[in-house]
Amino acid sequence: MASPESQKTPYDAIIIGAGIIGCAIAHAMASKGRRTLNVDALPAAGYGSTSSSAAVIRTYYSTLDGTAMALEGYHDWKNWQSCLGMEDPEGLARFVETGTLVMKTAANNYLERVLKHADTLGIAYEHWSAEKILERMPGYNLECFAPAKKMDHDDFGAPTGGEIRSGVFFPAGGYVDDPQLAARNLKDAASRHGAEFRFNTKVVKIQVEDNRVSGIVCADGSELHSAIVINVAGPHSGKVNDLLDGDPGIRIGHRPLRQEVVQIKPPERLGYSREGLIVSDSDIAVYLKPGSGGQLMLGSENPPCDPPLEEDPDDFPRDLTDRALTYAYRYSQRLPDLGVSQHPVGIADLYDATDDWLPIYDRSDIDGYYLAIGTSGNQFKNAPVAGRLMADLVDYCETGNDHDASPFRFPLKKAGHTLNTATFSRKRDLTKESSFSVLG
Repeated sequence: MASPESQKTPYDAIIIGAGIIGCAIAHAMASKGRRTLNVDALPAAGYGSTSSSAAVIRTYYSTLDGTAMALEGYHDWKNWQSCLGMEDPEGLARFVETGTLVMKTAANNYLERVLKHADTLGIAYEHWSAEKILERMPGYNLECFAPAKKMDHDDFGAPTGGEIRSGVFFPAGGYVDDPQLAARNLKDAASRHGAEFRFNTKVVKIQVEDNRVSGIVCADGSELHSAIVINVAGPHSGKVNDLLDGDPGIRIGHRPLRQEVVQIKPPERLGYSREGLIVSDSDIAVYLKPGSGGQLMLGSENPPCDPPLEEDPDDFPRDLTDRALTYAYRYSQRLPDLGVSQHPVGIADLYDATDDWLPIYDRSDIDGYYLAIGTSGNQFKNAPVAGRLMADLVDYCETGNDHDASPFRFPLKKAGHTLNTATFSRKRDLTKESSFSVLG
């Protein structure tokens, strides 16, 4: 907690949000000697949508820059203690490396673009035949059912011709076993460098003077001063932007969208465990990953039959709906032995997703006001990289560079690629290469 005395001195940066990315930004900036303060309305780091994340770590993506960033992030999770630069007495989140299997389907153009990016960056992968898939996923039915449908469709469950003939296995991939703990790890690592955190604190105004942010006002009436404010508020990021006295100049849309993940007990012959494969299957528009106790966690890959559902982040139901039941039944097309309960259990929460499902990592039209928003579920894997990117982007802009005219270029040392951050601009057109979907 910030002391009353420290509040009299301006912070180098105030970060609104203490989820996985907000804590990563604090860690990156504090590591550079910046005096940072994270403010969050919730009781602890990673307490919001981060805690509901499927925390999938994968090294394939629909764009080259996205693939490179994911590869860089993979190395951070693979070497988590080194990334943090510390041991945590509460324990460290664990990266469980399972590999990821992606079915080759018409919907993903048989992974032509994805594999091109992997080849460019030297990412290892294996082509799996249908026989190899069945060896690893016994009991599978590889008939095609596309396009994905709702349960109440007349043709739901009826094969539409053809079979899944192959998939691609990416060995470098898996999931983080405790996403909230990962956020706490970053918070603790940032605190060791002097970063401060205020929880149970709601921001009610972002102050602006002469088109420059000057600080924030909290619900308790306290004013905290800084010439840099970073919005990392996840599903609340739109509401945080509304607290700004001015237009941040965001051209691409973003909004809080409902996501549901259902937990199912797999049939014994599948042999599924915590080390089970993560599978992306765009033919049935469902992904799966290991859950606790050998359970399957199933979610949607956002096909047209699962239209986006916008919710109020301060008032939305957390009970599962027929959407979750539909995902389970869609997966039962692939695994007929699956027993589907009519009263499924799982998680319902919100993503802040942009119109093309790529994040916004950018400055704004208000000097000193920065954006790390629209990160949906897919940016968990990139959180440590996003923290460093934002820290360097702030330095780039605050030293007089015109980021809108000459976008910051961010070197990804482990991936061997330089990222053109215009990819994540608030003013970009829709990214046509995007898959417009997400895992997790």
